[in-house]
Amino acid sequence: MKRFGLTGAAGYIAPRHLKAIQETGNTLDVALDPFDSVGVMDAYFPRAEFFTQPELFEQYLHTARDEGRGLDYLSICAPNYLHGPHIRMGLRAGADALCEKPLVLSPEELRGLAHEEQRTGQRVWTILQLRVHEALTALKDKLDQEGHTGKREVDLTYVTSRGTWYLRSWKGRTEQSGGLASNIGVHFFDLLNWYFGTAEHVEVHVRTATVNAGYLELAGARVRWFLAVDDQYIPQELAAAGKRTYRSITIDGQEVEFSEGFTDLHTAVYRRTLAGQGFGLADTAPAIELVSQIRTLPVTPGGTRRHPFVRSS
Repeated sequence: MKRFGLTGAAGYIAPRHLKAIQETGNTLDVALDPFDSVGVMDAYFPRAEFFTQPELFEQYLHTARDEGRGLDYLSICAPNYLHGPHIRMGLRAGADALCEKPLVLSPEELRGLAHEEQRTGQRVWTILQLRVHEALTALKDKLDQEGHTGKREVDLTYVTSRGTWYLRSWKGRTEQSGGLASNIGVHFFDLLNWYFGTAEHVEVHVRTATVNAGYLELAGARVRWFLAVDDQYIPQELAAAGKRTYRSITIDGQEVEFSEGFTDLHTAVYRRTLAGQGFGLADTAPAIELVSQIRTLPVTPGGTRRHPFVRSS
């Protein structure tokens, strides 16, 4: 049985981590969050210690390590801008870090974490759950078997509804979340890198608080992409049925269906990580580099190969 800690225990994604820790037969020793609305912990690990102050939390980690009951892993569900500091906190306490997406917000931070891995001897892992989605891994196998020599034509569209709270929270502040490309798009950019290789050319056609869109060329694909947290972009027939999320990837005109199958992906990533087959710094590096470019490149509204949703926006 491995000992886990958790930061960001009051956040939206924390219950998936609590469930994954429990379902893999491990235990949560301690959790951290500045907010104390963490009653969900009682359904999983009611005896876990809990702190609202990072200094006391880190002190607990080091004391536990010195007494021979240190953490094996620190799971990190905190806001994006805290990922780097919390990862380092875990490594300093002798634990591997298992961090939500995006691992960090810049390639420079990623290089710093590689140095910390070498210095401490611990590992940094991340949650790239789309890589364990059954339909998407099957597509990866299919693409690899086909061995296509040219560039495929790809459209990526992800629209998910968010209330007014979104822009008033840290998620709406680019310096803390990294913007839409980092906060809601990084999994999909990782998927594209996994399928088609690293980016050779990047354009940004729209970059607002609620919409990002552009075009990129990968080693094996030309991609028009569109991300939004505005429900006006959900296709009318889906909106009429009460749907609030629209995910679509088309490859050479064929749509990839992956609207279902998201329930147990965190548990699957935990199992891989515990088996030493998790996703590390090298796996996530291309996506972190790409979303950093998308966040900082000049916007070119008249750029080439605009996504259809841009033309209608």
